[in-house]
Amino acid sequence: MTLEMEEIRGQESALDTTDRVQIAGTALEELLMSAKKQDYLTVGVYESAKVMNVDADNVAFCVLATDEEYECDIALQIHFTLIQAFCFDNDINVVRVNDIERLADLVGTDETGEPKDAHCILVTSPGAESWKDPALDKLHLFCEESRSVYDWVPTITLPER
Repeated sequence: MTLEMEEIRGQESALDTTDRVQIAGTALEELLMSAKKQDYLTVGVYESAKVMNVDADNVAFCVLATDEEYECDIALQIHFTLIQAFCFDNDINVVRVNDIERLADLVGTDETGEPKDAHCILVTSPGAESWKDPALDKLHLFCEESRSVYDWVPTITLPER
């Protein structure tokens, strides 16, 4: 059995896509941990909306998360649509993650010890200087490559633990 050239190219691009998503997942995990240490995270849908409304210029990246339990939550989907539109209008890269529990583990708990609402997470860079992080650069490149194939809000899979 011989493979046609199109089949080989299709397999290569499928592997490339899988590799890209895995690399992006690792970069997202690194970015969130680094931003958390720097106190550059805003966690929660309403908290994120407030930051975007007041200080959109300092938002460097946006993560929207859901899982099967919240797929039918119309209010959450409306918030996601509005957040995505705001991000597109302000040139803020956005990704989706389908593992909200894992994201909640990464961003930690609130003052009461409860997991934070990880449905929306913003990475901010306060001040006049833009915060530089290699993981952020990788994610920006991933988003740019995804847009080139009309995937406007790419989905990232976080690495297994």
